[in-house]
Amino acid sequence: MSAGRSRSLPALWRFLAPDVRPQRTLIVGGFVAMFAEVAFRILEPWPLKVVIDAVVAPGAASSPGIASLLLACACAVLLAAGMRALSSYLMTVCFALAGTRAMNAVRGRVYAHALRLSLRFHAGTRSGDVLNRLVGDVGKLRDVAVTAAMPLIGNCVTLVAMLTVMLVLDWRLGLVILACVPVFLLASHVATRRITRASRVQRAREGDLAGTAGETFGAMKVVQAYALERGLTRRFEISNDRELTEGVRATRLAAGLERSTDVLVGIATAAVLLVGGTSVLDGHLTPGELVVFVQYLKGAFKPMRDLAKYVGRIAKARASGERILDLADQDPDIADRPGATALPRPIGHVRFRGVSASYDDASLALDGVDLAVGAGERVALVGSSGSGKSTLAALLLRLQDPIRGSVEIDGVDLRDATVESVRSATAIVLQESVLFRGTIRENIRMGRPDATDEHVAWAAGVACVSEFAERLPGGFDAVVGERGDTLSGGQRQRIAIARAILRDARIIVLDEATAGLDPAGAREVRTALRRLTEGKTTFVITHDENEAAGCDRTVVLERGRIVSEAPHV
Repeated sequence: MSAGRSRSLPALWRFLAPDVRPQRTLIVGGFVAMFAEVAFRILEPWPLKVVIDAVVAPGAASSPGIASLLLACACAVLLAAGMRALSSYLMTVCFALAGTRAMNAVRGRVYAHALRLSLRFHAGTRSGDVLNRLVGDVGKLRDVAVTAAMPLIGNCVTLVAMLTVMLVLDWRLGLVILACVPVFLLASHVATRRITRASRVQRAREGDLAGTAGETFGAMKVVQAYALERGLTRRFEISNDRELTEGVRATRLAAGLERSTDVLVGIATAAVLLVGGTSVLDGHLTPGELVVFVQYLKGAFKPMRDLAKYVGRIAKARASGERILDLADQDPDIADRPGATALPRPIGHVRFRGVSASYDDASLALDGVDLAVGAGERVALVGSSGSGKSTLAALLLRLQDPIRGSVEIDGVDLRDATVESVRSATAIVLQESVLFRGTIRENIRMGRPDATDEHVAWAAGVACVSEFAERLPGGFDAVVGERGDTLSGGQRQRIAIARAILRDARIIVLDEATAGLDPAGAREVRTALRRLTEGKTTFVITHDENEAAGCDRTVVLERGRIVSEAPHV
């Protein structure tokens, strides 16, 4: 997966649109409030103009209506300010809700997509980088959408409205302000391109940083056992310094644009005061109109200052959007064919017909394997590491598809069945069974999410989980740590077996399910495994001769080929 290649804004919009469209009611409401806020902002200086022109007029102090006029203007200022504040509040709330909901939907969609990507993708991608894209990049996109992109649109509308009014008031002063806009846009365009490039590299560095941290925290036993803290800290610091360098560069570019805008504002203000003051002396403008013009000048340049500030953030968000899109563009290797149907509940006949498989498109992990397994048969798969045992299991679970040949269950090619139905027909117990942070009950229920508590308790009893769970504080509601680290290896295996029992699959894969356990733990797990596999088609991947001897036959693989098959008497 790339670090985030350049994408056009329309491409990013097409990706975000499905999650933005459902929020159109909030977005329309936000735009209505925005236009109202702009209108009240345009009206706000006019009472001041009326007051100034009335006060400086000859005999203003003795005018009978001056007090009423001042009171009316004061009330008008309060009304305009109050309505503008209300409109701004409604605009902010509508856009914030729309942006947050849309980006949360994007995160959920990308997360679901990442779960469907192949094991080959996940093996070749650092999990920390994927997490950074899901959490950090989507979060940055959401924050910028809420606090920068939507306000930027409002500022642009305000700028156009105020420029229009200024041109109507005095076209010469209006042209002075208008001449600054192309200069600012050119500077913004150049700065945006540079900031986007720097931000793209920075986000990639942050992904590397997250990957480094994720690898380290996931292997703390090894880190501490081998006293690797100093070396890994140095490695992290190097990655951290690289990220800092790019972050500082992006910040420096954004700050440069903001300061350039300040200089431009100063030049325009000086020109307006010079030309405007001359117009007042010549009688082309009243003092009140000049004050209104200066107020509009401040109001018009605030959006430009904000735009300079937002440009850097939006450029960084674009880099984040590109990284999210890169992840979303990854195609799953395993997907339903058009017209695929659900696999009927199987009897359990399995057939590998001339199967060849590869992980890297360069060498074969399996080469022309033919194997037929009857329903309820228990087959041991043995061989050295890399001989193809786990690849056979991956094909059966449809974690991978063969490049030649076919895998069939009850005569149905697995590629003609839906992925979900194939995986629902099978269950696997791994050497290192993974538990998720949660209760024992929740981990068992993952085998069948709709199972009742009674079914969960039954599966736990069959798998000998009840023996230790009832001694824990909370029983089945005891919370296991991340990956089940608060439990022993044997306890984790029995929970995984209970999960497989609850699944009630007709085809079982045991991948070194007792390896690495102490003798007592292995005996307990074997008892649970016998109950799990009774009457089921079972593939036992093992190096243990005793495990293989308990099967109906043994299939020996070497370099991706079956070299012998032997039944057990």
